[in-house]
Amino acid sequence: MNRAYLILADGTIFEGSAIGASGSTIGETVFTTGMTGYIETLTDPSYYGQIVTQTFPLIGNYGVIPEDFESGKSWVNGYIVRELCDEPSNFRCSGTLDAFLKQQGIIGICGIDTRALTKKLREAGVMNGMIISGREISKLNSESLIQKIRDYKIEHAVEKVSTKETLRQAQGPHSAQGPHSAQGPHSAQGPRSAQEHHIILWDFGAKKNIQRELEKRGCKVTVVPYDTTAEQIINLKPDGIMLSNGPGDPAENTGVIEEINKLCEYSKTKKPLPIFGICLGHQMLALARGAKTSKLKYGHRGGNHPVKDSHTGRVYITSQNHGYAVEPQSLPDFARLSFVNINDQTCEGVDYTDIPAFSVQFHPEACSGPHDTNFLFDRFLDMMEAQNAVE
Repeated sequence: MNRAYLILADGTIFEGSAIGASGSTIGETVFTTGMTGYIETLTDPSYYGQIVTQTFPLIGNYGVIPEDFESGKSWVNGYIVRELCDEPSNFRCSGTLDAFLKQQGIIGICGIDTRALTKKLREAGVMNGMIISGREISKLNSESLIQKIRDYKIEHAVEKVSTKETLRQAQGPHSAQGPHSAQGPHSAQGPRSAQEHHIILWDFGAKKNIQRELEKRGCKVTVVPYDTTAEQIINLKPDGIMLSNGPGDPAENTGVIEEINKLCEYSKTKKPLPIFGICLGHQMLALARGAKTSKLKYGHRGGNHPVKDSHTGRVYITSQNHGYAVEPQSLPDFARLSFVNINDQTCEGVDYTDIPAFSVQFHPEACSGPHDTNFLFDRFLDMMEAQNAVE
């Protein structure tokens, strides 16, 4: 393999071997602790603008499986692994990870000490970095290189990853179960089906499995762009609204936050409209209701994050991918902290008492898992059915 280098904003250089496309790329360097799910990570729009480090030492052992993609392409700016598997083994495999990275134009590096890199990011916090390979290595000693790395900033991320048009469900409910059919602890017989509900999935960078989970439960899903107005959503006559995950600083999306606030006011003063927010959707719902968000030192990324249910005391293992969090002390009187992160006590969920709305920071739709909190989709259905019963 050809040589490649990872250069961090503090001047640290890691030498390794080039994988994927050749050239140079700058991004926010982060790490994720998932032992599996690298396909979902690479295709998750929430990783837009980031160079992703996999802490698990061997990546690519089951190849690339298009059916498991969370979106139509890879959104990462770069990719870092300790060891890349060149000979994957899986009956669903359609190619190697290296070939996928090349096809997607993703510049990567392998063979570096990912443990040392992760410890540095934990101690210093996430920082910008550059992967450089091929002919671009000649620029390695450029005086302006470090400053260029430091100047990088993720901006307008939601605008870049959101759908550009309204997408209505092409097939009937249950059409998207596929290989992701998952059962949580509250659904031993599989996700329950109820009457058909029309859900607006507000796309801020939505993972496909959110829609799959709704469709498995008999819901009709309409996906709308990030810049859709509250009035337009109300005119679509939804039974409920799903605020999706997505990338970047939640506070940057002032227009979206204003529209979410309008929907909350509509739900409070005119007609109750159940709302469920996940990850970025959770953060922007909190901002719309008067709370604040702040950036975490190194974020939560991976499939092994424990959260505690504030009401029952039960602990769930969750999948997470975020660099910002809602500040619990900033929550208004009509909001209750529903889940707390066991590791650092950050806010992991909020229930709103004045309108039928709740949100979580983690991913209950997670693929390849864990599926502990999958039951929250059923809670969303219960909320809509309760509202229909009143009407």
